[in-house]
Amino acid sequence: MGNSVVVNCCRRVTDLFFPARGLSLPDERSPLLLKPPTSGAGSVDALRTSWGSVPFPDVIPSAAAGGGLQEHIESAQALPEGEAAVATACSNSCSGAGGAALLPAAVLPTDLEEGPAEPLGCAVLPAACQGHVKPEDSGAACGAGPGAACGVLSCSLHRSTQPAGPGPSATCLLGNGSQRAASSECPGTPQSARTGRALHSHSVAAPSALGWENASERGAVCPGDPGRAVQLSKQQKRRKKRKLLLLEHPAGVALVNGSGPHESLKGEKDARQNGHEEADAGEDGNDQEVIVIQDTGFTVKICAPGIEPFSLQVSPQEMVQEIHQVLMDREDTCHRTCFSLQLDGNVLDNFAELKTIEGLQEGSLLKVVEEPYTVREARIHVRHIRDLLKSLDPSDAFNGVDCNSLSFLSVFTEGDLGDSGKRKKKGTEMEQIDCTPPEHILPGSKERPLCALQPQNRDWKPLQCLKVLTMSGWNPPPGNRKMHGDLMYLYVITVEDRHVSITASTRGFYLNQSTAYNFNPKPANPSFLSHSLVELLNQISPTFKKNFSALQKKRVQRHPFERIATPFQVYSWTAPQAEHAMDCVRAEDAYTSRLGYEEHIPGQTRDWNEELQTTRELPRKNLPERLLRERAIFKVHSDFTAAATRGAMAVIDGNVMAINPSEETKMQMFIWNNIFFSLGFDVRDHYKDFGGDVAAYVAPTNDLNGVRTYNAVDVEGLYTLGTVVVDYRGYRVTAQSIIPGILEREQEQSVIYGSIDFGKTVVSHPKYLELLEKTSRPLKIQKHKVLNDKNEEVELCSSVECKGIIGNDGRHYILDLLRTFPPDLNFLPVEGEEMPEECKKMGFPKQHRHKLCCLRQELVDAFVEHRYLLFMKLAALQLMQQKANKQESSAALENGTSPENGTAESEKSESDDGKTDDNVTGLDQVKELAETIASDDGTVDPKSREVIRNACKAVGSISDTSFDIRFNPDIFSPGVRFPESSKEEVQDQKQLLKDAAAFLLSCQIPGLVKDCLDHTVLPMDGATLAEAMHQRGINMRYLGKVIHFITKTPGHTQLDHIFKIGISELITRSAKHIFKTYLQGVELSGLSAAISHFLNCFLSSFPNPIAHLPADELVSKKKNKKRKNRNLGNADNTAWASMTPQELWKNICSEAKSYFDFSLECENADQAAEMYNLQKITLLREISLKTGVQILLKEYNFDNRHKPTFTEEDILNIFPVVKHVNPKASDAFHFFQSGQAKVQQGFLKEGCELINEALNLFNNVYGAMHVEICACLRLLARLNYIMGDYSEALSNQQKAVLMSERVLGIEHPNTIQEYMHLALYCFANSQLSTALNLLYRARYLMLLVFGEDHPEMALLDNNIGLVLHGVMEYDLSLRFLENALAISSKYHGSKSLKVALSHHLVARVYESKAEFRSALQHEKEGYTIYKNQLGEHHEKTKESSEYLKYLTQQAVALQRTMNEIYKNGSNANIMPLKFTAPNMTSVLEQLNIINGILFIPLSQKDLENLKAEVQRRQQLQESIKSGEQLEPEDRAGEEKAEPSMPSAAIPLTQSPA
Repeated sequence: MGNSVVVNCCRRVTDLFFPARGLSLPDERSPLLLKPPTSGAGSVDALRTSWGSVPFPDVIPSAAAGGGLQEHIESAQALPEGEAAVATACSNSCSGAGGAALLPAAVLPTDLEEGPAEPLGCAVLPAACQGHVKPEDSGAACGAGPGAACGVLSCSLHRSTQPAGPGPSATCLLGNGSQRAASSECPGTPQSARTGRALHSHSVAAPSALGWENASERGAVCPGDPGRAVQLSKQQKRRKKRKLLLLEHPAGVALVNGSGPHESLKGEKDARQNGHEEADAGEDGNDQEVIVIQDTGFTVKICAPGIEPFSLQVSPQEMVQEIHQVLMDREDTCHRTCFSLQLDGNVLDNFAELKTIEGLQEGSLLKVVEEPYTVREARIHVRHIRDLLKSLDPSDAFNGVDCNSLSFLSVFTEGDLGDSGKRKKKGTEMEQIDCTPPEHILPGSKERPLCALQPQNRDWKPLQCLKVLTMSGWNPPPGNRKMHGDLMYLYVITVEDRHVSITASTRGFYLNQSTAYNFNPKPANPSFLSHSLVELLNQISPTFKKNFSALQKKRVQRHPFERIATPFQVYSWTAPQAEHAMDCVRAEDAYTSRLGYEEHIPGQTRDWNEELQTTRELPRKNLPERLLRERAIFKVHSDFTAAATRGAMAVIDGNVMAINPSEETKMQMFIWNNIFFSLGFDVRDHYKDFGGDVAAYVAPTNDLNGVRTYNAVDVEGLYTLGTVVVDYRGYRVTAQSIIPGILEREQEQSVIYGSIDFGKTVVSHPKYLELLEKTSRPLKIQKHKVLNDKNEEVELCSSVECKGIIGNDGRHYILDLLRTFPPDLNFLPVEGEEMPEECKKMGFPKQHRHKLCCLRQELVDAFVEHRYLLFMKLAALQLMQQKANKQESSAALENGTSPENGTAESEKSESDDGKTDDNVTGLDQVKELAETIASDDGTVDPKSREVIRNACKAVGSISDTSFDIRFNPDIFSPGVRFPESSKEEVQDQKQLLKDAAAFLLSCQIPGLVKDCLDHTVLPMDGATLAEAMHQRGINMRYLGKVIHFITKTPGHTQLDHIFKIGISELITRSAKHIFKTYLQGVELSGLSAAISHFLNCFLSSFPNPIAHLPADELVSKKKNKKRKNRNLGNADNTAWASMTPQELWKNICSEAKSYFDFSLECENADQAAEMYNLQKITLLREISLKTGVQILLKEYNFDNRHKPTFTEEDILNIFPVVKHVNPKASDAFHFFQSGQAKVQQGFLKEGCELINEALNLFNNVYGAMHVEICACLRLLARLNYIMGDYSEALSNQQKAVLMSERVLGIEHPNTIQEYMHLALYCFANSQLSTALNLLYRARYLMLLVFGEDHPEMALLDNNIGLVLHGVMEYDLSLRFLENALAISSKYHGSKSLKVALSHHLVARVYESKAEFRSALQHEKEGYTIYKNQLGEHHEKTKESSEYLKYLTQQAVALQRTMNEIYKNGSNANIMPLKFTAPNMTSVLEQLNIINGILFIPLSQKDLENLKAEVQRRQQLQESIKSGEQLEPEDRAGEEKAEPSMPSAAIPLTQSPA
């Protein structure tokens, strides 16, 4: 169905749906052409740091893979000082139903063939789809792709908790001269030629670094103000040309995970990470010269009816369509949708590029000519007018539709920060600030109001323009009226209460004489015929005229990021009470299957499978192709996710007919909109041996993780299904795209690889083996043989239940990837198998509810990395012993032969390892040796071969000549049998799995806790804790063990915050499990009563809440007999009403014990809150986010013992919780990493340019809104700040905050971090009151999300205290600073440097108050700490002692004066005392210090020493970091060793001291 989309019919789709874009300044436009390459071509792929993340002041890599992965940071060179540049090519290519504008786009020096560059098509997507990376998805498939041996290294932010993307997240400058939206037609594009389908718009925006700046932020997809130009950053203005240096891959990666004897690993690695085979690895590393050709834009005059002509800046590459977009977005022309542009009386083709139009030049006059309407145009017009009327209304965001989400930043900054800088005069600001925070924000306050979470925005009190605008009941027009040109009828009630009927005709809109009950289509008198509906309404309603123009003024003043759609829907867990207004478009949409704007697309429903697979088949040889491909993949995925979510809700709500309606409800399956839906129940005892329904419930998420992983490896020719898992109203629904032909045949015939009965009958297929073999190295999957029911050996390269099906389209699909990763033996007791000691000590193996527990990919990668370091050590040790003494060496070799000895051997090597320096050279030798052996060179002497062989054997490698660890996912699968011949191999595999299970307990959990102790990981809520665990490969089922480990850790008061988050996560997850089954028994009419009853039992102090059943008259007596099988739940629909708080909490405790193995000691909410120091409001937030419940925004009294907290009126909605694949922007990610590496080495300017480049590429792939773009912006802002460009820092950080609010949520821990950064930059820009407002907001959010007792709160309070000190609010300042001091002392220990700094800050405020005794007391404390920690001669200690002397003098002077007054009374001769009012510079210095930004001037010589030191440390780390961590002093030193720009200041981040 719908296998082709006719492009031509899409002509003006985008007229309406994808609003305008920005225009560039004339001299900023340069399409770039390439010189033919001289020797081969460079490859952008080389632009990547070796593996994993790179430390940056703002981004500290997590210990994701046991540490050690920071090698070769230097190897990431890119963009050195040398000028010259970057190429673009542009042409009409690839376009789509979603519309595609063609315009210049960048080609970075890429793998370009001889001759000119590939033409590069670009187009912008409907806004409605940019998106939110759910933290839990992020770690799994990072940009680096699981190809790298170490797999994904997530980086966690400096004091932050982001998903593992480029840091945590990333966005772009909207309206980069290229984010365009429009629609183009180019029938000849390769993919549309291939499938007849135009892919939904791929955009390739021109990197701003190429010099087309975001000249106006009016950009993509946002109704915006044409005038608002965004400041070009200075360095970008200067930069016309530059050069990208392409790097070689660092040597020394060769051994990772065994490259077979004949392959070049480098090529392999590239192919894995970039998804395309290199033609010739030798191409890497040559510079690609590129020349820049200036091509300026020009100005045209636009003449529209009824307004003065105005000028518009355009570029030759733009299409006429884009001028349409601008006009539909301009305040004075936004009400027009149906018009053409004419030059000298000739109508311009919408899809022509301006440069192809004869006679169009500087100063040409383009006329806007109104065109006749069609039904489609009239509908588009009404929709557009409705969108304009609703443009400030937040109800879509509260209701979670159309990818709208909330943002409150503008409430605190009072509009756009860019403008406010100019408004305020610097000097006079001091007197006018009201600094007093609301009572509930002050330290020590116990109230946690909820209403402040969503402050009422002044703009939301919408200016009412009309009471009602709706389709008339007289539609459609009868035949005789159709022939008079009537297209449709509208019904309007104006604010003045005038009821009118309007006819939309081909000539425009006019009043007719119909009434609600009487049809009379004749024109009224006067009929006010107008071409646009707005002009008509202006004439009949004065209020409409006034309010509509005011509304448009406000609309164009909003920041574009407040209104662009996000790629994935973000739901809000609270919402205010909103009036439900009439809305014809909303009503119409609810009853059509509109997704995107399909009713304007021929063919109606989209063939999702074809779209998903076609985008994967797009070419990917060079950067422009890859950008196009990734853009298309991302776009289709985000559309598919939206469609699947909507379908899943329809299925559960009972709006979709089952394809097997006669079967029992749980077994039903559904097809809607070309998507297949199944429920998470065990149908036909499929999972009988694995745990029945419980296994059927977890299988879809495991399968989704498999799909993610195979997608990330991205092997050509291997296809996976589009998969989305939706949890809604207690049910789990899996949505999948449909393999062509699968519905026509039985599954038995279709499956040609794998097994449909868990391993009884197994088949294999050479083509599948060949394809899956390509994934085996990155996924660490071992090729193995199993026996089928006829005892024949069958070879597989995946788990048995992974099925291969060739679709009718000839593509090779794999599905059921639920066992892609090896089983987790800690939760899979097997008879007769001994577990390692470490596991037994912690009470493993334990019986789990199902047998599908598997290890996470991050764990597999960390384990392999750990083994690799062990392998290097063993080999190095043996080589050294060989040298030293031959007899000793032979003994040691015997030692290292059995795998069981592996661990003993490693411990021995660790203890022997005193001489680290020798060891480094030893490691180098091993690398060299292993590489030579791997290349099968005859030159290696047998002894050295022996060394490698022994080391391989000791660590469990499957190859003798190189390090290569792989897992067999079928080991311990019930029902799978292995042939005799592979007995030994199976034994080794079992041992490996046991070792991996032990590794999780003995390395990863302690590593996580240690990182929490060091404060390198700072979770603030359940989601960020889960993410921190997942990055280290620890599944959530280990949560109880993690909490237990924390309680046993010495100094565990310093882990109080983690303990508290852990407990609340444990309680809310257990409650969620119970809530799931509880909801399944509730029918729709009882939903709000049931949910409020559950929340009362869970959180309220009221001892016996009673559930209100739906009123009897609504419940029909006969119904239960007839419709029993329609209700998905049990037959008794009222069982839920009998739940009591005691029963619920008893269930929660037993759930916590059985699932997480943790004993909670509490019988109700009050005990839990008291015993574990939890906040009920935090528990409410956590349970609402986990279950999708939305509650009314009001103050809840949890502690009232006389009436329940929640009523059914408080439950507003229940949303789906959606898990989906997150396609990545690989090239952008590599740029981002190279940028981080540059900054790490101190080349700030180059780093900044690379990050800008990354920003553009991210922007190209994801559109304007995405978590990874957020990380990019945050990093850019920090760099701007360090380099002294405060206003640019402010502008970038403002975008980061808006984006974080929109994409992650308004109270997500990341958003809180972003607010803090923004406050610092505001302060630096002398916007003091704004800085305070932002800090107060951050503090409020943190109190709500966690509470006061968190190490991050100390930082926040220090910031607030310093700003208050700066504005001379001393008493308030002290309250915050002293609270910070108390928290720092608790979490960092009273002897830490942080605490010394805190003492100093408090002392300064006391000094300003002239209370010298207190000041002295605090400064002495600080001095003592400095002296003990750093020694007498350290400059900090000296500074402190100077300050002490000064304070003492002041105190003595004060005392003298007082004595003088006592002695001589009023005629005393008083010396004027020197009170120091703080100056802003000194306050800013202190702010920089506490926020980890230090500027240290260095000489050239210092720099050289630093560089050497950094290199030395990195080598040391490589050698040491297998199990033991660097000593803490070393680490602090190491974090300080970050060299910088060869001239100026060095940005250093303070380690959490």
